[in-house]
Amino acid sequence: MVFALARVLKRLPQLHHVRAPVFILGTGRSGTTILGIVLSMHRDVGFLNEPKALWARLHPGEDLIGSYNRNPARYRLNSGDATPAVIRGAHRVFGGYARLGGAPRVVDKYPEMIFRTDFLRAIFPDARFLFLSRGGLATCGSIRHWSQRLGTEVDGETHDWWGADDRKWRLLVDQIVPEHPDLAIHSEKMAELDHEGRAAVEWIVTMREGLQLLACDGQGTLHVPYEAMCADPRGWAKRLQTFLELPIDPVFEDFAAVTLADPNRATTVDLPDWLAPIFKATEAALAASDARRDGRYQTDGDCL
Repeated sequence: MVFALARVLKRLPQLHHVRAPVFILGTGRSGTTILGIVLSMHRDVGFLNEPKALWARLHPGEDLIGSYNRNPARYRLNSGDATPAVIRGAHRVFGGYARLGGAPRVVDKYPEMIFRTDFLRAIFPDARFLFLSRGGLATCGSIRHWSQRLGTEVDGETHDWWGADDRKWRLLVDQIVPEHPDLAIHSEKMAELDHEGRAAVEWIVTMREGLQLLACDGQGTLHVPYEAMCADPRGWAKRLQTFLELPIDPVFEDFAAVTLADPNRATTVDLPDWLAPIFKATEAALAASDARRDGRYQTDGDCL
């Protein structure tokens, strides 16, 4: 049904102008879904919850998990990948969804798109990015539980957090880890990592990507620390409305106030000696960014 709808929308004239779509970015299992659900309660918002099938239809090298195709995939997509056909198709699909859903603004929650912001900017120049961060221990513990609970065997392949037969993990190690010298020197040890260790690597590179995005695009990106948002949900609802230029919606604010709550479960993660210091250093960098005024970067001095 999803592919059929995407095919139809791609062929129709654009049904609705796509204005400033919102992309929720970060690491999975860090509160991205609940943030999307809360935003969906705003009267002007339509929510796309991990529309991987749509993006796989729009770009043949997009599917990291291997759920929709086994084409060679790339973690990074850049502005050059936003061909006229991709741009036209994305505007038609997003515009069609906005029109059918009766909402002028679209929120897309697909956390891994944090590695593709140049691609997204080329498609939607006025896009807004929400970089959601959550403490590393809680995120890694949640990823471990997800794979243990939902991992399955399909035709002799393991399908879990790391994709079909570790597809996502291999792509992360091959394409993203080499960009981080402190991790890359341990590349031969990556194969020995368990779910927690893998999750720590994913969290490290994703948090660094988010911090870089904040440094490069501070006006178009809002840092949303999960724990801070849950501690002051109504205040963050107001902040989100301001940043996203959404009208005040008391129903949305009330829903956020009663829905957002940090479970604050005690979590421990047992990491190898070589990985633990890198993990802690990333936690420190993230904490430093949390202390910035209003949770936002106002300069681009660290942009590469």
